[in-house]
Amino acid sequence: MLIRYKRNLEKIAMGLLSFMPEEKDVKKLQQTIKEYEENPDWHLFLWKEDDVLGAIGLRIEDDINAVIQHISVNPSHRNSGIGRKMVHAINNMYQDKYAVCAEENIQTFYNKCGQDDKEKEDD
Repeated sequence: MLIRYKRNLEKIAMGLLSFMPEEKDVKKLQQTIKEYEENPDWHLFLWKEDDVLGAIGLRIEDDINAVIQHISVNPSHRNSGIGRKMVHAINNMYQDKYAVCAEENIQTFYNKCGQDDKEKEDD
């Protein structure tokens, strides 16, 4: 289930986001977390089952778009559908108010999540 990021989960969130290539640098990662904490248009969520296994972050643009800009899953839990579950949860949460989309570096994965749904409908 998605839970909203809170400061007491900072180390876990930073660890998950550090798996993204553009967030490898510690200073950049600290800036990103600070932006999620201070900018009201940036929203970070963590995926929790027994443990926190993933993170997904988005920003609201012009009160029109909800742009997914970060998505990361603990490497030992990849390929088990957690990323897809996070995308679906964000879509369900934001689609009534915003057009949900993804940044270019996440677009292929985001599109694949939608394709998975279409394939299930065709079965």
